[in-house]
Amino acid sequence: MTKLLLLGAGKIGSAITALLAETGDYDITVADANAEMLKLIPEREAERRTANVADEDTLHAIAKGQDIIVSALPFFLNAPVAAAAREAGAHYFDLTEDVETTEKVKAIADGAKTAFVPQCGLAPGFVSIVAYDLAERFASLRDVHMRVGALPQFPVNALRYNLTWSTDGLINEYCNPCDAVHDAQRIKVLALEGLEHFSLEGVRYEAFNTSGGLGTLAETLEGKVDSLNYKTVRYPGHRDMVQMLVRDLRLSERRGLFRDLLDTAVPMTKQDVVLIFVTVAGEQEGRLTQETYAKKIYNKEIAGHEWSAIQVTTAAGICAMVDLMVEGKLPAEGFVRQEQCKLSDFLANRFGAQYA
Repeated sequence: MTKLLLLGAGKIGSAITALLAETGDYDITVADANAEMLKLIPEREAERRTANVADEDTLHAIAKGQDIIVSALPFFLNAPVAAAAREAGAHYFDLTEDVETTEKVKAIADGAKTAFVPQCGLAPGFVSIVAYDLAERFASLRDVHMRVGALPQFPVNALRYNLTWSTDGLINEYCNPCDAVHDAQRIKVLALEGLEHFSLEGVRYEAFNTSGGLGTLAETLEGKVDSLNYKTVRYPGHRDMVQMLVRDLRLSERRGLFRDLLDTAVPMTKQDVVLIFVTVAGEQEGRLTQETYAKKIYNKEIAGHEWSAIQVTTAAGICAMVDLMVEGKLPAEGFVRQEQCKLSDFLANRFGAQYA
């Protein structure tokens, strides 16, 4: 049985635990500093350990003897976790959307005898696997456009949005510079710019630049594609209101206050929908051709739990990557990019099937 340490017992950590525990193939330990949060994870699913994982001595102690370490922690805690995984000789997985954190993990992974697989969620994560799979079908590429959103099914507030995942991660998306490829060269673009509108199944949406969703795909496809970008999907009007908060009120410079405002004023919901829309254009058989992947995933009950769509997609994403590593279908050493995973392997996996 594979020994797995999961750090973080929050919204996504609890979903990861439930999915992995149901298989019976993993000996799971869940560690979190919040004892009350740990109580929400059933004892039958995992060993629960109250531990301050921000303390490096504690972190290294609980990492010993583990085969796999999965971080469902805030992005700023992930680099020390990766370092602890390397010392313990364990494979490492995380959900970070933060570009700087991923670069730190990449440096830690250099020369390692185990695998380091960051960005294993929805975006970055699954959307990169889809985009690269589509791109591989073309003799030459022109455009790769990735659009993803986690949206409330029943928006009622002025933002037309409910919190569905990490508030810190959401703020990062809205405030940090974004990777893109333009004229085959990797560039940085501003978050909240590039506003566009589209309809899908009769529903109107908007999309705009946000940080982190491309993962490592810009580096992988630089020089091979004319245009590559990632945008977050929201209901119309959301971008303008967020832009007022981020720029006019300068909350990008006071992120602690921004987080407090969102956490206290914007309700969470489990009644959400995840929208994935990837379009690739290029040459196939001598003609300019376009292929599109479009999917909506709704909240559902799994293993006796009711999970939001973003919990399902994020947890299923990282669980599938862990499973594929154990099955020998991912590189077992060094830094591993999401696009190194075959879409067919992912969707055939018992966890990846949540996307199928």
